Amino acid sequence: MDGIMVDIGATAPDVATARSHRPEVVVIGAGFGGLSAALRLGGVAADVTVIDRRNYHLFQPLLYQVATAALSPADIAAPIRGIVSRQANTTVILDTVTGIDTAGRAVLLGDRRVRYDQLVIASGAHETYFGHDEWAAVTSGLKRIEDATTMRRRILVAFERAEESDDEEERRRLLTFVIIGGGPTGVELAGALAELARAALARDFRRIDPKTARIVLVESHPRLLAGFPPELSDAAAEALCRLGVELRLGAKVSRCDDCAAVLDDERIESRIAPFYLDQAEIDAERLAHMRHTIFDAPAREATDRADRVTYGQLRNAAPFDPTVFRAFWKVMVYWRPPVTVARATSTL
Repeated sequence: MDGIMVDIGATAPDVATARSHRPEVVVIGAGFGGLSAALRLGGVAADVTVIDRRNYHLFQPLLYQVATAALSPADIAAPIRGIVSRQANTTVILDTVTGIDTAGRAVLLGDRRVRYDQLVIASGAHETYFGHDEWAAVTSGLKRIEDATTMRRRILVAFERAEESDDEEERRRLLTFVIIGGGPTGVELAGALAELARAALARDFRRIDPKTARIVLVESHPRLLAGFPPELSDAAAEALCRLGVELRLGAKVSRCDDCAAVLDDERIESRIAPFYLDQAEIDAERLAHMRHTIFDAPAREATDRADRVTYGQLRNAAPFDPTVFRAFWKVMVYWRPPVTVARATSTL
């Protein structure tokens, strides 16, 4: 929901009319958190409105398979209307949220106002660059279908260009892939890319050997999958090493450009922009300016060095406005009209 803004004094005309005298619940975002909330509210005495700027729900954990040509985008996306089609109390709106009038209890969609009694904000997450926001322009993320298809095109075109090149050094650069971030997505992408090069494409080229592709996985933590038990981290590392993936553990990226990643004193050159799959944060840039209205003083003060509200701070903050709730991935909603209590039951 790009460009969400709070407008306490908004006076846009109210073009949305109440469907009934029942409570109105508006859910911003149809990702895991938003849809979980909407589905749990399917059988309650309330009117539910789901707003998203896309008309499909995306199963993000499998984006890496689209990026490595193992799945089609249609395999991991489903129409939002189809998912909630059996819920008579649920309406879907395809639009972009431009503001929230917390005083008037309305979500703003341009000149349109969608009234709410309870609001669930589930606007998703994006990559965090730890103060290096300039890396966004020279790296590839993996949060949207467009990211996956772009990544897939770059990977496959790299092999094609290597096949046509007569310069061995150029071939080496074309077949070098750098993945920044040793979390679940980084590990999965590295493994899938290695399997693509060493199995799926192994016999498709005449002038190059795809199995010589160099895949480098960079993680600043001493081990992969830092949020998992050490034995799982070790198993993942062993599996990737068997596939020929080079691990750079405990290494920090000091600089990125569109043809290399610099790790301390080592420069890894590639014709493909590095794939940046490091930690995600709640869409703080879309929520940070709301903090003075929605969150209490401790939450407002707990911003990062870029003056953004981070995931952990949002998760632990008590809502200042009792009608506004935050949804993170799976949300359990307990309905006791006219008050809704939303609680996060899992983390990113």
